[in-house]
Amino acid sequence: MITFSEAQLSAVVVGFLWPFVRILGLMSTAPPFNESNIPTLVKVGLAAVIALIVAPTLPALPALTPFSLAGLWILGQQVLIGVALGFVMQVIFAAAQTAADYVGLQMGLSFAVLINPGSDGSTDVLSKLFNMIAILAFLAFNGHLTMLAALVDSFQLLPIGAPLAAAGWHLLAARGADIFMIGLLLALPLIASLLLANLALGILNRAAPQLNIFAVGFPLTLLTGLLVLELLMPRFAPMFQHMFTTGIDLMNQVSAALKGP
Repeated sequence: MITFSEAQLSAVVVGFLWPFVRILGLMSTAPPFNESNIPTLVKVGLAAVIALIVAPTLPALPALTPFSLAGLWILGQQVLIGVALGFVMQVIFAAAQTAADYVGLQMGLSFAVLINPGSDGSTDVLSKLFNMIAILAFLAFNGHLTMLAALVDSFQLLPIGAPLAAAGWHLLAARGADIFMIGLLLALPLIASLLLANLALGILNRAAPQLNIFAVGFPLTLLTGLLVLELLMPRFAPMFQHMFTTGIDLMNQVSAALKGP
């Protein structure tokens, strides 16, 4: 009869539980795993499978019982680390949606709103389109595998039980501002084209004041935006690839910065 001591049982539990919650924390916040269309049971099962694979490769874990005060503190740390790493990739996808918001506002498509099941709220159609393109590009470039590899590397950069440094949270907060910068750079060609279209409409209004500029302007800006969007669509893939690479690098930087002295 095979028997286990309490210490052995605790070691087995913490060897699975602590990496499991870090992985599950990332899947609850990082695209495309955080989509509400994916059942929760699938996310939990996938996190459990990855944790079983990763557990034998982990460095030595603290000799603590899983439900002691110190063990629960480490458990909470792993959740925060997973959520922080997932938030890094969420910033990249939010930048794409921010670019769509900029363009949709200029084109007039911000009036066209639909229910987004991913966020349980309303979003304009262009933001939904950009989000779908970003997810498809992310999967096509094997970004989900690279992101999981960066998560596995985080167990070496930031071992379980290591104290967390404030520098990592500062870095994460500072990179949150990249949403607006990256979004603006992504939307800049479309914004410039629509600005030229509005400038042409302004000149036309001065040349022919009797022309109803509001009746002509909306279809013209919408058509201009759609044409430029069609021309730029093939060039979105390398831009998204660069954004994803930046996000993966930032995940490694956050993992290294979170490690305390």
